[in-house]
Amino acid sequence: MLRWIDVLKFAATGNPGPDREVRKTDEEWQALLTQEQYHVTREHGTERPFSSEMCELFEPGLYKCVCCGTLLFDSGEKFDSGTGWPSFTQPIQDNVVSYFKDESRERSRIETRCNVCDAHLGHVFPDGPEPSKLRYCINAVALEKVENRERKATFGGGCFWCTEAIFQQLKGVSKVESGYSGGDVHNPTYREVCSGRTGHAEVIQVIYDRDVVSFEDILRVHLGTHNPTTLNQQGADKGTQYRSIIFYRDDDEKNVAEDLLSELSGVLDKPVVTEVQPFSVFFPAEPEHQDYYRRNEGKPYCEGAIEPKLAKFRLSFAHLMA
Repeated sequence: MLRWIDVLKFAATGNPGPDREVRKTDEEWQALLTQEQYHVTREHGTERPFSSEMCELFEPGLYKCVCCGTLLFDSGEKFDSGTGWPSFTQPIQDNVVSYFKDESRERSRIETRCNVCDAHLGHVFPDGPEPSKLRYCINAVALEKVENRERKATFGGGCFWCTEAIFQQLKGVSKVESGYSGGDVHNPTYREVCSGRTGHAEVIQVIYDRDVVSFEDILRVHLGTHNPTTLNQQGADKGTQYRSIIFYRDDDEKNVAEDLLSELSGVLDKPVVTEVQPFSVFFPAEPEHQDYYRRNEGKPYCEGAIEPKLAKFRLSFAHLMA
């Protein structure tokens, strides 16, 4: 997650490298864009506030650069700033937006551009909502909304090495990332989380296609492959960082989670202690914790802890395996 200090650092010392570059002549851009799009994106113009209905659109989707098609923002990071321009708290990736000092007004600002084609997007300010406190104030004509069938789900139930390995084998899942969520420390380290003092749980964040697998399916697999009745513990792993937890992003997800936990409580002989909390922010774990099982098959922990969980998953959820 980017913060204001990161933005200032990029603007002062250089931006991250883009995954690709798109360069065209002014004549080529003029032929591709409308007059207003060209004025805003190539001539660093600004559209009138409240001139686009995009400010009021919060349905799921992605926003791409109108010039080169690079995906820039996710609707999940969009909020109503009341400024008259679409506003976001984060870009979809750290390297899709570039930052430059703008001294064209009486006060200094940070300009945002598409890092792929150098299109002017708008500006970013440090007055947005928690936890990033960023407000990407973007011209609507610089963006094009596209439908996105992918969704994110974030949850924890013990060591994320185990959970990651299971969901990498679930159909409809395109990405599984281990990390931390639910605490108070910004961008914590593994050692800090293991201390139990950050408030974070070890979690995974799953990107899945809702047309292939549902949020309910994902939670059924989650609740069926760890013990939701042991407080702050999974097997030998003890501590609040190993607690059973589900993060929801909207009321529908909250209702699904609560209904499943109620259903589970009716068939188990012990109380279910799984927490259901609103999602706030996900911090990716260090690279050595990503894709752990695939990189370490044959090691004692994988054989003793992960493989039995995988066997249970294959037996109970064969219909959901990729």
